[in-house]
Amino acid sequence: MTMQSVWQSGILDPQGPVAEAERTIIFNASLIMLAVIVPIMVAVVVLAWWFRIGNTKARRLPDWSYSGQVELLVWSVPALIVIFLSGVAWIGTHNVDPRKALAGAEAPIHIQVISMDWKWLFIYPDQGIASINRLVIPISTPIRFSLTSASVMNSFFVPQLGSQIYTMAGMQTELNLQADRLGQFPGISAQFSGAGFSDMHFNVSAASKADFAAWLKDAHSGGGALDVAAYNKLLQERQSAAPDTLGTITPGIFEVAMTTARRETGDSPAHQDVAP
Repeated sequence: MTMQSVWQSGILDPQGPVAEAERTIIFNASLIMLAVIVPIMVAVVVLAWWFRIGNTKARRLPDWSYSGQVELLVWSVPALIVIFLSGVAWIGTHNVDPRKALAGAEAPIHIQVISMDWKWLFIYPDQGIASINRLVIPISTPIRFSLTSASVMNSFFVPQLGSQIYTMAGMQTELNLQADRLGQFPGISAQFSGAGFSDMHFNVSAASKADFAAWLKDAHSGGGALDVAAYNKLLQERQSAAPDTLGTITPGIFEVAMTTARRETGDSPAHQDVAP
């Protein structure tokens, strides 16, 4: 992977409002800290040059013990830095709160996410389809994610869209994201969760509204079903899976999975089958 491709697929190449806001926080915090780092680096060079052994004009004060001006400088500058950084962090992080709904002209699309060993299951409850290791969303449309884990704790992260968030067995977390540009954006597992987690990645396809509608239509006609038996089979297969789309779903899989899943301990099974 080239340096350019890394740059074009990471957090510094935002493709949505949340990632854009997070990059702004990073840049603002970096600039504030550079206001301290750069003068210190310059001062080190200047002081070393001024107090060189050959400079007879340099004054040494071996009995110096206190200076109000120095104390004021030493304490006021860090205090200002802390105040500025606190303001940036407080305002910025509240603006990109994962649970905060995104404003938009379009109604949000609800997607349920289940992290498994070692794959991602995406359920579109309102559209009646599901997908494995494939996430397709329309651009300029808020996406409201509900996330849980069928096994150990994991972390859902699409760097170019923003905010990674954890998935935990028996718990539901929420995340709101949006893609503003067409493209393919890599999604990853950002939490070590076992021997197969490095293969636990997926692509986010940000499509036009017309292409998204066509994908939904193809999904419904393409066959495949997510029912209790299919879900239990996915739980048994503790490995990555090829991207796939399921044209029909049994309602309530996400809720049942959230209440029946339990954490992996030692060599015990990482799942609990869902009863029909």
